[in-house]
Amino acid sequence: MQSIMNSLRKILILAFSFLLLGACNKDEAQESDLKLWYDKPAKVWNEALPIGNGRLGAMVFGDPTLENIQLNEETFWSGSPSRNDNPKAIEALPEVRNLIFEGKYHEAEKIVNENMVAEQLHGSMYQTIGNLNLTFEGHENYSNYSRELDIEKALHTTSYTVDDVNFKREIFASFPDQVIVVKLSADQPESLSFTANLIGPLAKNTKAVDASTLEMTGISGNHERVEGKVEFNTLAKILNTDGATSADGDKITVKDASEVVILISMATNFVDYKTLTADENEKCRKFLTAAQTKEYSEIKEAHIRDYRKYFTRSSLDLGTTPASQRPTDVRIKNFSHTNDPALVSLYYQFGRYLLISSSRPGGQPANLQGIWNNSTNPAWDSKYTININTEMNYWPAEKTNLPELHEPLIEMVKDLSEAGSQTARNMYGCNGWVTHHNTDIWRITGVVDGAFWGMWPMGGAWLTQHLWDKYLYSGNREYLASVYPIMKSACKFYQDFLVEEPSNGWLVVNPSNSPENAPVGRPSVTAGATMDNQILFDLFTKTKKAATLLNEDEKLINDFQRIIDRLPPMQIGQHGQLQEWMEDLDSPDDKHRHISHLYGLHPSNQISPYSSPELFEAARTTMKHRGDISTGWSMGWKVNFWARMLDGNHAFKLIQDQLTLVGTDNNSGEGGGTYPNLLDAHPPFQIDGNFGCAVGIAEMLLQSHDGTIHFLPALPDDWKNGEITGLRTPGGFEVSFKWQNGHLIKAEIKSTLGGNCRIRVPNEMKISGSITLKEAKGENPNLFFEKPEIKTPLISEKAPQRTVSLPETYLYDFQTEKDQVYSLTIK
Repeated sequence: MQSIMNSLRKILILAFSFLLLGACNKDEAQESDLKLWYDKPAKVWNEALPIGNGRLGAMVFGDPTLENIQLNEETFWSGSPSRNDNPKAIEALPEVRNLIFEGKYHEAEKIVNENMVAEQLHGSMYQTIGNLNLTFEGHENYSNYSRELDIEKALHTTSYTVDDVNFKREIFASFPDQVIVVKLSADQPESLSFTANLIGPLAKNTKAVDASTLEMTGISGNHERVEGKVEFNTLAKILNTDGATSADGDKITVKDASEVVILISMATNFVDYKTLTADENEKCRKFLTAAQTKEYSEIKEAHIRDYRKYFTRSSLDLGTTPASQRPTDVRIKNFSHTNDPALVSLYYQFGRYLLISSSRPGGQPANLQGIWNNSTNPAWDSKYTININTEMNYWPAEKTNLPELHEPLIEMVKDLSEAGSQTARNMYGCNGWVTHHNTDIWRITGVVDGAFWGMWPMGGAWLTQHLWDKYLYSGNREYLASVYPIMKSACKFYQDFLVEEPSNGWLVVNPSNSPENAPVGRPSVTAGATMDNQILFDLFTKTKKAATLLNEDEKLINDFQRIIDRLPPMQIGQHGQLQEWMEDLDSPDDKHRHISHLYGLHPSNQISPYSSPELFEAARTTMKHRGDISTGWSMGWKVNFWARMLDGNHAFKLIQDQLTLVGTDNNSGEGGGTYPNLLDAHPPFQIDGNFGCAVGIAEMLLQSHDGTIHFLPALPDDWKNGEITGLRTPGGFEVSFKWQNGHLIKAEIKSTLGGNCRIRVPNEMKISGSITLKEAKGENPNLFFEKPEIKTPLISEKAPQRTVSLPETYLYDFQTEKDQVYSLTIK
């Protein structure tokens, strides 16, 4: 009787879900939800809304009386081609190492600061171009106001009414035409009058070239004894169908028009990190000339078509409640105490929107602020912090189906491997290449900021993981062959740089640190930090696999294995925690934002509830010690950590913490959270938290790091029903699925490479057609899902014993063929 009831229940669940999904148009429902909208203009930058095409960015304020369009171009940085190696490092290195092994950390830190930290240039600054201002006299008394960012179309719209005239502004950044486009319109003829001008803090000349063209030219700032040599040109072309235009100095006035289109073009003399020989004036004019030959509708349609070819690959529907009808800033403010699942879906898609808008093939990677910055001296220079933040920016690229947008980061790693080979020789006398915890557009690779933060020669090793991950998702051997030399060269550096520590004979990185953290009462400089060991395990293991796949370097493979065998194992300390350092020095009261030693849990896959339960529980203890509330990016990482801990409710709690409305002051001292414009607050604004939390949402719903495609691994109680489409996994699988009352009811898996597909699901499933769904046993024969063979951890005698409690799941295998789609339903 019980089995009959269970069968009936599953049938009812399935039937109800299809009925529910068929009762509404899913695409229309999601489109209405995928807008950030507000009932008042932005007063400050953290209320303005971002648009971008990868190269050009703008923040739009939507003020009826003074429209402020703040402008960025991705290659406009302070300084010029430069290096920051400290040549004194090579002589100081032996003494520093000895002091660290002797426990004389203060002395070692002093020598690092004096001899290894850069003597000039701790990184250049990403700088703003300036603003296009549009002043509308007589628009002070407006009504029916609304502004919105439609992330389905990458289109910003402002509308309002003055004296019974309805005004509308549409603004977007076109990738196909490489211009920012502004359309101003009114529903009554000859009602548009305004004045336009360009301003910029680094402008050398601003003028109205004629009655329809504004121009601003300038040069980037000097910084830390490096002369600014990046020259820019900005042109704004006013195209009006009627009315009159006139020029006066650096302003253009438009009178009595019905509709106006403004095209904004920007360009610099940047060619690559070594070269500034482009003609910025010619580039700028070329983009503008081509765009102005087209109708507005043609430019807009091409823009939307280009953007949507990326955006529509993945969707997320967690349901909609009345809370979603409020303005976005109100939704953020209320999120912790209201049921608004659609805000989570919006946040997921906003993260994808930001990556599409800030990282395009052929351009620069998204920096600390993506491409949006209103300062000439931004926080942390708005450069690339590569001890977590830059990597986090690109976690969504492969998984959320935006692999092309990974290319700018891959290209930067190639640049760094060139620049870093000189640093390896100059500073350490080593082969291969190295970079430390920060870089910029000039691809600096030396030590910056000071020993406490900068003495971390692991930035390149972590970035190199992205090269391998891109291969795992695509299976492209030609691509792998192109990046293998970079991976091998990174290994060659550590082959020379690693030294034997005296207590256990392990090979360790010395000097280094556990990023931006230190044991109580001592400096950060150390040897053999846990994160370093985990990263090097990945680097050497994956490079070995690449060499094997490509039939390269048989002798080197054996050499690399010998290094792997001598790396320190992970250790569980006296509190039951995963040790951050070789010594058992962790404090349960440490709430530091960096939890670097959990790299092995995420983004790596060295810690697993199924194959390393002791380490899994030790990681949980560390997470409990560190707590939840932190900087924005740290909370984004913690969403991923708790998802990997298979704890959906705790991961959702971190999303609630992340979606906490914080003050609009960019220099606010408040804790991390989210600004009214949905951008992440460190504070101040850093974009990495947006990307980290977005991919964390996906990680709660699908994981593929532990030998299987794991459906609903960390589903919180609040997300009982939902649907997600277009997620990617290693091995070339693309996955879409629905769930109801916590049960997986339907899944569709496209195999682009073929091979065994192993799935872990929360309930029994069946597969359509003649394919056999078999109970999975042993290791997954699909090598894209090969699990790492880590060393047995060392466990303190004082550590409390804990056991892992895992939810019941079902493990299936089925064979796939290339480019075939497979459908599964609840059994």
